[in-house]
Amino acid sequence: MCGITGFWDPLQQFNKNELERITEQMSQTLFHRGPDDGGTWVDPEMGIALGHRRLSIVDLSPEGHQPMTSFDGRYVMVFNGEIYNFLDLRKQLAQLGHKFRGHSDTEVMLASFREWGVEKAVKQFNGMFAFALWDRQERELYLGRDRLGEKPLYYGCMGKTLIFASELKALKTHPQFLATINRDALALYLRHNYIPTPYTIYTGINKLPPACLLKISSPQEIGQPLTYWSMKEVAEKGLSQPFMGSETEAIAQLDTLLKDAVSLRMMADVPLGAFLSGGIDSSTVVALMQAQSNQPIQTFSIGFYEDKYNEAEYAKAVAKHLGTDHTELYVTPEEAMAVIPKLPSLYDEPFSDSSQIPTFLVSQLARKKVTVSLSGDGGDELFTGYNRYFFAQNVWSKIGWIPKDIRQILSLGLTSLSPQMWDFLFTPINLLFFKQLNASKVSNKLNTLAEFLNPADFQTFYKRFVSHWKKPTSLVINGCEAPSIFDESINSKKSWDLYHKMSYLDTISYLPDDILVKLDRASMGISLESRVPLLDHRVVEFAWQLPLSLKIRNAQGKWLLRQLLYQYVPKHLIERPKKGFSTPFGSWLRGPLRDWAEDLLNENKLNQQGFFNSDLIRQRWQAHLSQSRNWQYELWDVIMFQAWLKENY
Repeated sequence: MCGITGFWDPLQQFNKNELERITEQMSQTLFHRGPDDGGTWVDPEMGIALGHRRLSIVDLSPEGHQPMTSFDGRYVMVFNGEIYNFLDLRKQLAQLGHKFRGHSDTEVMLASFREWGVEKAVKQFNGMFAFALWDRQERELYLGRDRLGEKPLYYGCMGKTLIFASELKALKTHPQFLATINRDALALYLRHNYIPTPYTIYTGINKLPPACLLKISSPQEIGQPLTYWSMKEVAEKGLSQPFMGSETEAIAQLDTLLKDAVSLRMMADVPLGAFLSGGIDSSTVVALMQAQSNQPIQTFSIGFYEDKYNEAEYAKAVAKHLGTDHTELYVTPEEAMAVIPKLPSLYDEPFSDSSQIPTFLVSQLARKKVTVSLSGDGGDELFTGYNRYFFAQNVWSKIGWIPKDIRQILSLGLTSLSPQMWDFLFTPINLLFFKQLNASKVSNKLNTLAEFLNPADFQTFYKRFVSHWKKPTSLVINGCEAPSIFDESINSKKSWDLYHKMSYLDTISYLPDDILVKLDRASMGISLESRVPLLDHRVVEFAWQLPLSLKIRNAQGKWLLRQLLYQYVPKHLIERPKKGFSTPFGSWLRGPLRDWAEDLLNENKLNQQGFFNSDLIRQRWQAHLSQSRNWQYELWDVIMFQAWLKENY
């Protein structure tokens, strides 16, 4: 795991020393991603510069140093990630006559590019990766990213100079960088609590989408990324050619695939462990790790003293059954809140998934003992595990049959009166008939119902269903919500069940732009490499072949994954209501975080900055404080932007 950066200045405005100095400065901002080694490579005649920071995981010798040049001198590369099948590829390449100096996967990648070309080679990689490859012969630059988006890569042009890096902070160090906030991206952020690909908070800077290659012949002519693996095609193929075996055969095949995926990700020349929440996904990963290890696997859990948020006791029980070397840490509210000031610098752009706090804490705990940790992320998307899938399907089944025009009229009628008026109207009804009825809660539910009724189709419904701010452009001054992946219609997919549509949308949006961003920044922020076996592309492809009957039973997801886990862990240790991985930040905002939040949400400050409609924010802040409405998610979005703004401007 590493950090990469670089730039291409076709005007050759910098001499060799200046190229090296700028590249070194950009690389140093990524020191946390690679504290073990660093290097630069520049070509003044072309104006190209590559920088690298290394966290040594495989081949700890100097032979793994980057930037690395291919054996024939044609290619120079900086690479972040791991190619898990590099030993098999190395054998193939050796038989074809390739020579190797060391034992790193980076050298195997370079030989693969020489032998098969960039696009064909990338299709053979099983791993998580982001790379920049300079072809000295063709004078072309390639940027590439792994299939599911585990490793980040940002790029864009400032003036006529192309800049790229693993994190935005490296780009900001370049002397030509202009930090102009993209208000359209800000509107998207307020809807999703993350900024979806390809956008970033800065105008002119993009995220390279997962499973894409970008070939650049000139910084003045940057084309569209080329998709070398398509999640949509995987879904379509899986549904048109479903798994036809028995339940027993499905369990056996998943066991074989996941065991191999886990085994490949256990390869390391440094101490290795796993995050363990005691849930289905992480327990499955740990069970398969322990089944393939002669020594107790090191596992790590975070606990909270608030029972509503604590899963540590379940993780401890699973660890005891499997015989792992388990470490747990119970965190006080003060310790959790102490992470908050670190978040703006960790994430580089606004990001407000509140589970970023415990994710950082468990990464910090693990880093005290290991350098690599496996994670159970991805199971909910692949095996239909999120509770919201069942709630959304249930709601749409009740209202989706109503003609959209009638639904929208009903929605308009419900919103024609303010929540305050609904509360006023329900007060006498409450007093006369329903003493236990909370009028304000009725108005809240009517408002929610209006939101559900309004969308014209299920995809739009689900977009609103998972949105924080339903109308973000009413909040962002001069903001126009940019089109995103959610706007690429899949309504024509008549053979897709609603569950398929939700899983697909989450896999191409929420997973890479929220879950994997959170995991990467939290772990790499303290120099810990995280690996995600469930996102092995072979597992992903198999999961999409499974009929829903092997994923959902009795209104509960992950059926097949559960059956696999029960072979290693007793059912009674696993089955319980899902708590998630979050913090009680809503109550913190009314208590210990109130003064901090008040400062960030100060009306004069908001008006002076000019990004938000301050009246709307203040209304929701006061409603949250009075507990008449719970606006914790919407407010946390704004607060995290304000904290980021304070840190960066």
